Amino acid sequence: MKVGMLYSGGKDSSLAAILLSRDYSVELNTFVFNPDREVPKVAAAAEALGMPWKKQVFASGFIDEAIGMLVRCGYPNEAINEIHRRSLCALAQEYEVVADGTRFLDRVPMLNPSEVQSYEDRMGVSYIRPLLGFGRREIARLVDRMLTVVYGETSMIENGDYEREIREEMTFRGIDWSGIFPENHQQSLVTGRRIQDQVGEYQ
Repeated sequence: MKVGMLYSGGKDSSLAAILLSRDYSVELNTFVFNPDREVPKVAAAAEALGMPWKKQVFASGFIDEAIGMLVRCGYPNEAINEIHRRSLCALAQEYEVVADGTRFLDRVPMLNPSEVQSYEDRMGVSYIRPLLGFGRREIARLVDRMLTVVYGETSMIENGDYEREIREEMTFRGIDWSGIFPENHQQSLVTGRRIQDQVGEYQ
């Protein structure tokens, strides 16, 4: 069975993809607002995982809507959750099974149980979140075993996280985002996959 995975190139979506690959044929999907935006390091992260990857583009004008929500609310939660929902709905047009890397106790992005049920019923898909039962300590342990990763502040890490592109567009439009997004928000980017030996250990 094929699964469409929302993919930022970071550690969480990469780990989720690896876990899913035991039972599914995983295709990685990164969403951007600007069709001309290239994300070569995300493509390289997908290649390191050995999984097919594609860039998806949101509908024209959606970034205007997202920025409007950010300015109106003064914090990112509502806008990021809406972007996440749109991403999932777009994947549901192509896949019977969709997945993401949201984690235990994540607040943003996150669908609550009633939203998940509504999404699956409306779209006729199965929605999988393989990291939902893992706490932070276990995710860190698995990432260290399976992946090589670099970390840094959002503006310094060239992954496919929505926040980076939104920040850049707000700066271009002369909108101050510093009071909206948290300072020193740390991001991750996968740079490689550790080799698994014959007894199942990673080197």
